Amino acid sequence: MLIRYWMSTPVVTVEKKESMQQAATLMKENRIRLLPVVDKGRLCGIISDRDLKRASASDATSLDVHELLYLISKIKIADIMTRNVITVHRDWTVEEAADLLLSRKISGAPVVDDDGQLCGVITQTDLFKATLYITGLKKQGFHLAFVLEDTPGSIMDIVNVIREFGGRMASILSTYERAPAGYRNVYLRFYGMSRDRIDEMLSILKAKAKLRYMVDHRENRRTLFDTH
Repeated sequence: MLIRYWMSTPVVTVEKKESMQQAATLMKENRIRLLPVVDKGRLCGIISDRDLKRASASDATSLDVHELLYLISKIKIADIMTRNVITVHRDWTVEEAADLLLSRKISGAPVVDDDGQLCGVITQTDLFKATLYITGLKKQGFHLAFVLEDTPGSIMDIVNVIREFGGRMASILSTYERAPAGYRNVYLRFYGMSRDRIDEMLSILKAKAKLRYMVDHRENRRTLFDTH
């Protein structure tokens, strides 16, 4: 899934010549924590709520409230913004963006197009929303995890059993991480089937794979088949 479909738009920006007070007002009014800084329409920096707090704290130790308000109205964004801006391209995948944010320990980044023009912002919140969409959590169905032999058609064999019981697939994710050699960990989310038939279905699946756990999101019920 590409960033262009999950980034926040339109972009709220602030001119670098504006005051710290203006940046704080924009963040509060738009309920955002990240603000791209522009100079004549070109991205030249970025400012976060953390930058505002740091700038306020550094000079406010001995000031009263009136002096503090005066101070933040005079500090320019250009003086406190981060100039070396980390950006992502709008055609990156959400996984690539998540990896960048995690490795750089940042909460978000401006999104640019092929010409380097600012076209959006991607934040941790946007990535959380994309993850919920990808996994199908909002379907309020079932989440089943199991270890499966890595052979052609093995996942489809499990899926067909679920479909025979009326289940509809919301997502299928698999990984070799932390799986025994020759096996893979598989995570299915499905919905639409009668809860009266779950135990019958599980008895069939146990003969085909090693079940780890199952979560019934609607009923908030969790069953562990393997505690390792």
